[in-house]
Amino acid sequence: MTQKINNADVYKIAAHHRFQWEEAQNCYVILFPEGMVKLNPSGGEILSLVNGENAVADIISSLNEKFKDAGDISNDIISMFEFALEKAWITKI
Repeated sequence: MTQKINNADVYKIAAHHRFQWEEAQNCYVILFPEGMVKLNPSGGEILSLVNGENAVADIISSLNEKFKDAGDISNDIISMFEFALEKAWITKI
């Protein structure tokens, strides 16, 4: 079941997971004891702002500003949060 993501929610990368740029893969990845997930550019941009301080609304605002030509990408960002939460890559503060 998908959890509701609220604009005021703040998330961080989950314990036992590490988010980083992987030069060999030329992309952002999430490392965890069982392996590694290669993120697409959009997912990497979103998760790069998940730091335990930025609220979802701040991340949406920042990325909408950065990618003005893409139009409103709020729903895509929320979808990534839902997916990352479902996969246990992030946890709510």
